[in-house]
Amino acid sequence: MDVKDIIKEENLVYKKSEVLTDNVMHYCPGCTHGVVHKVIAEVIEEKDIQDKTIGVSPVGCSVLAYNYIDIDWHEAAHGRAPAVATAVSRLMPDKYVFTYQGDGDLASIGSAEILHACNRGENIVVVFINNGIYGMTGGQYSPTTPTNYFGTTAPYGNIDRTFDIAQLAGAAGATYAARSTVFHVPQLTNYIENALRKKGFSLVEAISTCPTSFGRRNKKGDAVDMIKWLKDSAVTTTKAAKMSEEEMDGKFTIGEFKDTEAPEYVEEYDKLIERLKGEDNE
Repeated sequence: MDVKDIIKEENLVYKKSEVLTDNVMHYCPGCTHGVVHKVIAEVIEEKDIQDKTIGVSPVGCSVLAYNYIDIDWHEAAHGRAPAVATAVSRLMPDKYVFTYQGDGDLASIGSAEILHACNRGENIVVVFINNGIYGMTGGQYSPTTPTNYFGTTAPYGNIDRTFDIAQLAGAAGATYAARSTVFHVPQLTNYIENALRKKGFSLVEAISTCPTSFGRRNKKGDAVDMIKWLKDSAVTTTKAAKMSEEEMDGKFTIGEFKDTEAPEYVEEYDKLIERLKGEDNE
């Protein structure tokens, strides 16, 4: 019997998206960047926009994304992906432009870039991979490392307050801001689909895992244990609203934090030009 007679289309548990390349991933064992790659690729394939999508990835683990998602990519300097994506979006407004950034990159060195792109309403999507640590560069704590957790630069525990980037983006002017985890894949997929449909600035945060730098240092067990930790620690916004501060200790919220309509930057700029032209003709 031929193997093709056994492995039938209707019996496949998982079919790899054609938007994913065949390159072998170079992430650490248990890393969940691949989960988010899969989600992004499947959304692009479902929307049939492979030739209309441009990704921007900066320094860090995120930079490797161009190896695995078969679309046009630009690489940016550390923290500067929103600036590059802004240029791409303004020059090619018919394209779907997104950045793919980690927490050390986005929330630390790139914090000004992200907030001002958000405030201007640039027509880009930010996919924010948050594993709570600088994974590639040595395990330093980042602005999203939970308080009292450890990193190479916080050997006695992190005393900083934790940045809530999704909430911050909503307050800074994003039209869409949401958070999910690499465990809650259907929800994460839905949020990325929603972000691509919106005009203006959208941010989708994916709480992920780094067993090598974060998990070992904070005694979170192996990769499977860390996924279970995400499952047990995530609380929907609806449920969180009914919980006390004590009940929410050690947990985080997932859901949509901002979903509104607003004109994007180029539209507003074009309106300004037309208004000035009209005044010149009077």
